[in-house]
Amino acid sequence: MEIAKNYDPKNVEDKWYQYWLEHKFFAAKPNPEKEPYCIVIPPPNVTGKLHMGHMLNNTIQDILVRRARMQGKEACWVPGTDHASIATEAKVVGMLREKGIDKKSITRDEFLKYAWEWKETYGGIILEQLKKLGASCDWDRTRFTMEPSLSEAVIDVFVDLYNKGKIYRAYRMVNWDPKGKTALSDEEVIHKESQSKLYYIKYPIAGSASDFVTIATTRPETILADTAICVNPNDERYVHLHGKKVIVPFVNREIPVIADEYVTMDFGTGALKVTPAHDLNDYELGKKYDLPVIDILNDDGTLNERSGIAEYVGKDRFTIRKQIAKDLEAAGYLEKIEEYKSNVGYSERNPDTVVEPKVSLQWWLKMDELAKPALENVLNDTIQFHPARFKNTYRNWMENIQDWCISRQLWWGQRIPAWYDKQGNFVVAKNHEEALKLYKTQYPGLAVEELSQDEDVLDTWFSSWLWPISVFDGLKDPNNEDIQYFYPTNDLVTGPDIIFFWVARMIVSGYEYRHEAPFKNVYFTGIIRDQYGRKMAKQLGNSPDPIALMERYGADGVRTGLLFSSPAGNDLIFDTPVPKSNDPEVIAAFLADKSNDVLASKLCDQGSRFNNKIWNAFRLVKGWELDSVIDNSLAPTAEDLIAIQWFKARFNQKLAEIEGYFADYRISDALLAVYDLAWTDFCSWYLEMVKPEFGEKISGAVFKETVAIFDQLLRVVHPFMPFITEEIWQMLVNQKEGDSICIAAYPKTASFDSQLIEDAIIAQEVISQIRNIRNNRGMSPKTALPLSIRTQNQGVYTRFGKLIQKLANVSELTFTDTKVDDALSFIVKTDECFVTLEEKIDVDAEIAKAEKELAEQQRNQNSSSVKLSNERFVANAKPEVVETERKKLADAEAKIKALEERLDSLRKMK
Repeated sequence: MEIAKNYDPKNVEDKWYQYWLEHKFFAAKPNPEKEPYCIVIPPPNVTGKLHMGHMLNNTIQDILVRRARMQGKEACWVPGTDHASIATEAKVVGMLREKGIDKKSITRDEFLKYAWEWKETYGGIILEQLKKLGASCDWDRTRFTMEPSLSEAVIDVFVDLYNKGKIYRAYRMVNWDPKGKTALSDEEVIHKESQSKLYYIKYPIAGSASDFVTIATTRPETILADTAICVNPNDERYVHLHGKKVIVPFVNREIPVIADEYVTMDFGTGALKVTPAHDLNDYELGKKYDLPVIDILNDDGTLNERSGIAEYVGKDRFTIRKQIAKDLEAAGYLEKIEEYKSNVGYSERNPDTVVEPKVSLQWWLKMDELAKPALENVLNDTIQFHPARFKNTYRNWMENIQDWCISRQLWWGQRIPAWYDKQGNFVVAKNHEEALKLYKTQYPGLAVEELSQDEDVLDTWFSSWLWPISVFDGLKDPNNEDIQYFYPTNDLVTGPDIIFFWVARMIVSGYEYRHEAPFKNVYFTGIIRDQYGRKMAKQLGNSPDPIALMERYGADGVRTGLLFSSPAGNDLIFDTPVPKSNDPEVIAAFLADKSNDVLASKLCDQGSRFNNKIWNAFRLVKGWELDSVIDNSLAPTAEDLIAIQWFKARFNQKLAEIEGYFADYRISDALLAVYDLAWTDFCSWYLEMVKPEFGEKISGAVFKETVAIFDQLLRVVHPFMPFITEEIWQMLVNQKEGDSICIAAYPKTASFDSQLIEDAIIAQEVISQIRNIRNNRGMSPKTALPLSIRTQNQGVYTRFGKLIQKLANVSELTFTDTKVDDALSFIVKTDECFVTLEEKIDVDAEIAKAEKELAEQQRNQNSSSVKLSNERFVANAKPEVVETERKKLADAEAKIKALEERLDSLRKMK
């Protein structure tokens, strides 16, 4: 066997992923002999390609699934995609436009044919890309939210909720996307602070030749839809207007002045124009005072005939905004214009499109009663959020939940199962045949042979809210084997930005249709930002291509790089060299520079170096075997045995720590603990402890123990870094075909000798300090140095003395009761160590060093003293935390005493 000098992911990753697939290691089926563990993927849109958010989210899911699989659970990760009605329809419309086809010129069926072709071409790209990441999904279970059985479930739920009186059809104010020509939910509106203008417009008072009232508005084009002016009843400036009417400029419509405390007296002029058709709050005021609703906007955002001004009809709202301002000024109705910052709502799916409030006939789902169990079972921790702070966000929304607008004016999606006659009478039924039967029952006096189906489709989230149930066909067959075994699922990993879109609604549907939670835990990832704090986005040029990153650093390097600094719920700063400017020209130039196609990343580079560290450890261990330096007749030395005992104790201590982090969903902390165990404890200490000196042999028993230790370590690392661990594990002991680390047993925590670990820490600190002495003085590592120690605990050095001599190249280790003159000294815990050099020591430099260390220990002493004198800390902190603080205080005090003595001795030498 020849082992490559450097680890090359390109030669490893595809090979092992194909091996895993061929052997069906990711396949899962109900098994009463095993505990189920299940995750359903947040289904990515069929419009998309892998982005950095997907990378983070799916890495975390894969870590959880791989670990559960190794723990002997029946681990099932269900993949799939979402049809993403608005986003996909926009993509298809754009694709048709490039072909010279206008959506208006083709039929619905023709459009859907193009949409399905588009989905088949592009819909699976992201799932294929996830395989490059190492995602261990059960690909045979891949689902799509618009496949027949899932669509059937959506329709069944609509019919069921309608029959329960939960779904209704009504005119209500909605958020309207003029570009997509569809309603949006509140959660699909992104509010941005924008620079606007505040227009002060004069409305003549009816019956007066000269009096007027001035209002301030950011949307002067909507004055044409005004049906009232409102003032605060307590505003003395407008008492004289109570009960009067004013005239809307240009259209000369008389509208009443109403008084309501809703109006804020100190905004603008204190007088508010009321436009029920184009503002949500005005709509509510309009209902309260029975005002007419005049909708002056077409679905595409242009003005219609109801605006009352012929030259405005058919022109865009923003074009008219500029025009009407000029016309108002020319006619003497415009008093002034001020610059004004306001929050403007934009469509999430069409980010350049300003959302328009619009009264529209839509389908609605009553949420108040449905939401109650979903709120209760999050607040009582039946479903746990990680981090828990998101419970407050969730509670605030759920306690004030509004009815859900579930209809969308699109063609791509599940079509609403409502059927109409020519008079507008309708029935709700699963299909046309059932609709006809129901119609005859519901409208016995009417004869009809044909019914037309509602043109609208359902909101995308109305299908994905059923995802944890529908992927197991749990609505079609509530008692099937899969749903009974895998539901409720265990963990949901998602972003906090869809806590209302998706998380809350899945919980609602879970309790409505399964009478229990859809999952037990929700892990909220953070948002990935660049070094300037901006959310990564293609249009900013600050988002690396994940596939290119994996080509450069390997999948394992990218996975660990993302997780090194990504605690749950916290944003991750991904430092790639990107333009700081938001200037489109600067960004365009950056994107045009092909040298930036693969952006460097310190985090991924760190992950890649972690790969190399483990690989080099493997080369060292396997090299002993390949170089025939193993001697099976050689008995382990005392230092070999203590090294093995120490690492096993340290391994079990770290494993307990790692398991604690997993239990608390601190996945990044778990990785950092794994990193420390592998890099520091195994590579930097253990292997150095047992490595034979040049020209010497290693005991066969020690080699066997080292291989066993390495095997266990690889299993702990595997969920984070699946590819390199499989490669090494297979070669470490030459596994047979069909074996894989991904199904090898995950180590279980065991008791450990904590005193042995504490003693090792002291020994390692002594070794490090002696190495620092050599480095600081440019001394050769081959120069042996004598060491004398003043200590009350010689047992530590009896145990680890030989290892200290080996790793620090100590010629002689002795003990002393007094200080050693003309020697360098350093403090470890409460012990003082003396190293005698042939050269004369620099007393002044040693004093400065000791004074610096003394100041540091005094700060540590003060910090611990403050904490321990705080009664609340002592009473409320975990006992082990308080005990740790007491130990830190005792150590600091002992070191201070030794350092003060050291300084006294040094000063006498001057």
